[in-house]
Amino acid sequence: MEILFLCVVVFLFLLAVFDLSVGVSNDAVNFLNSAIGTKAASFKRIIIVASIGVFIGAAMSNGMMDIARHGIFRPENFSFYDLICIFMAVMVTDIILLDIFNSLGMPTSTTVSMVFELLGATFVVALIKMASGSELGFSELLNTEKALSVILGIFLSVAIAFVFGTLVQFIARAIFSFNYRSRLKWKIGIFGGICSTAIIYFLLIKGAKDLSFMTPEVKDWIKTNTLLIIAGCLAFFTVVMQLLHALKVNVLKVIVLMGTFALAVAFAGNDLVNFIGVPLSGLASYQDYVANGGGDASGFLMGSLNGPANTPVYFLIGAGVIMVVSLATSKKAQNVSRTEIGLGSQQDGAPQGKPAAPFGETQRILQGEEPCHKPETAPQPLLLWLRVEVHLDPQAVEQREKQQKGHRNQPPQRAKAAEERKAEFPEGVEKTDQQGHGRYSFLVIKRFAPLSV
Repeated sequence: MEILFLCVVVFLFLLAVFDLSVGVSNDAVNFLNSAIGTKAASFKRIIIVASIGVFIGAAMSNGMMDIARHGIFRPENFSFYDLICIFMAVMVTDIILLDIFNSLGMPTSTTVSMVFELLGATFVVALIKMASGSELGFSELLNTEKALSVILGIFLSVAIAFVFGTLVQFIARAIFSFNYRSRLKWKIGIFGGICSTAIIYFLLIKGAKDLSFMTPEVKDWIKTNTLLIIAGCLAFFTVVMQLLHALKVNVLKVIVLMGTFALAVAFAGNDLVNFIGVPLSGLASYQDYVANGGGDASGFLMGSLNGPANTPVYFLIGAGVIMVVSLATSKKAQNVSRTEIGLGSQQDGAPQGKPAAPFGETQRILQGEEPCHKPETAPQPLLLWLRVEVHLDPQAVEQREKQQKGHRNQPPQRAKAAEERKAEFPEGVEKTDQQGHGRYSFLVIKRFAPLSV
């Protein structure tokens, strides 16, 4: 019987390899999309930065394994046989579900998948135990408090990400505006210092407690001197970012790559449990059963899983290698990444080749590439302001600046002609056909859309 259970555990690890591949193809592309979408670096360099982050994050992920061990169910009330059935159901379901989403190019969350798969499998096994005459109820079999906190944390994280993402975007746009190139001279150092300090804070100070080589003395020192560390990082990175800008280095790309590295660390430290947490829990259960079970798989209870996980480092490094290879080679990962980048693209079109109306038409109207059939639907000054302030091509704004400078220095004859033209088209619209369709002209928008300096 032990040989049969050993084969099941080996099969769980084989499934974990496939789960790592399909899981990374879906969820892990999240920390690459910002760098790929902004073209902060070549794809190979982005993969190298992400790979380093994944390895570091894998070394910090040991504490998260407890979710798969006793976060959803109460192992002291389940036998070894029950848990092996739960673990097998979770792994098979996870691979099928994620592969379907990958084939469709649809992003999903591996954390949500694992939590609800564990919850569903445990619920069914609990029903079977209760139907077979067990006196235990759902409150004794399911870890309802922990499961509820995990589920609430998942949904709250979506709301928190939306609110803070909107807030940070608003602040960044208020500081730099859409014509950001003219605002970088002195603000980029402070902005880069704040961003870098925030990344260091969450990466080191918040994540230091999970590092295996951190001694209690070092943790206490970091906790005591947190404000000093933050102030030092802010001053240091502000100076560094300002110097990089003076040396013609694109500081915004540096910040994006730093964020990619931090997201890779956070991903590996948090989501690695979704891929190998269940097989490692199965291995720990098998080892306890072989040592203390006495051959009774249905009667040996797995209270040992209530203890903290002690994951061997070679498992974590092996999982990191598989994740990196999947990131670099998986076509489905690139398909999902292309879908997510397409959702935020400023170009015409939609993911998977679907039309992006009415957004594409609106964009073409604002860019002057398509006539506005109903110009009375919005005030012309507003549309002209949008063309400049929300213009997708900074070269068009530079072209307008040159034109305006040329108008300020033009001869009297040209100035008089421009005044006559402005009087003829006071709304800044030049008619192009008999139906009155209009295209917005850069030549006469100065009065409506003064450039931000």
